[in-house]
Amino acid sequence: MTAIVETKALAKRYGNNWALRNCTLQLPQGGVIALVGPNGAGKTTLLQLVVGLLRPTEGTITVNHRRPFDEPAAVLPHVAFVAQDRPLYGGLTADEHLTLGRQLNKKWADDAVRNRFGRLRIPLDRKVRHLSGGQQAQVALGLGLAKQADVVVLDEPLASLDPLARQEFLQTLMEAISETGTTVLLSSHIVAELERTCDYLLIIADARIQLAGDIENTLATHRRVIGPLESWPALSSLHDVIFASHTPRQATAVVRVNGQIFDPVWEVHPVTLEELVLAYLSRTQSESGEPKEAMT
Repeated sequence: MTAIVETKALAKRYGNNWALRNCTLQLPQGGVIALVGPNGAGKTTLLQLVVGLLRPTEGTITVNHRRPFDEPAAVLPHVAFVAQDRPLYGGLTADEHLTLGRQLNKKWADDAVRNRFGRLRIPLDRKVRHLSGGQQAQVALGLGLAKQADVVVLDEPLASLDPLARQEFLQTLMEAISETGTTVLLSSHIVAELERTCDYLLIIADARIQLAGDIENTLATHRRVIGPLESWPALSSLHDVIFASHTPRQATAVVRVNGQIFDPVWEVHPVTLEELVLAYLSRTQSESGEPKEAMT
């Protein structure tokens, strides 16, 4: 694997509070990397460290072997950042945004982004404040992609979009990636959309990375199992339990399997990406590996 972003024991602290701790990663070049976690988990902090808006408190981070905060002149031309609030200039038209982008960036795909806006029927002569939310999101994405950066960082770009606008946004993103081979780091709460779009998964909670891996391989190594509660000790001794719950007679769990589950008393099912993410974010099992009692 060729890594475009690497971190070693990366951490960021605000006063006495750690926003990110002990983050060691190698993010692959090319494709879409999904960053998932609850609010306040450290997602935005990690993204801002990637683009050099923050200085690490501890550890290191490199993008293309350069440190974003310490070497901005070497890193900034190769990264593009679309923040959660889509910081566009409401009083400027889409065309004026494109002109500004062309003047500020040495590499600028002006024809490509104008053609894309044309296909999406985004009026270039209308002030951005008068565009719909979906159109504003497309303008922000278009500006980020037109920079022709090696890494495009998107912080919750889907949060305020309706389903149709989300579909159009992701379709635009996938078309651009297929044309350029850029790497996209995408933070989102909408897990169902990520399963159809992303190649690599990062789950972050409590300021720490809980899971990092190729989505296809990760789903292949996790299973949802259902079986009798009395058989739980044998199962949990063989497989890594991510999250489990139980009724008086039955246990249900998401486990990372160590080989095959041969005991026929257990029903074994594949997991969806959403089930996997929820299991890691709900990981509250005790040291003894006992499943939590299911809430009714």
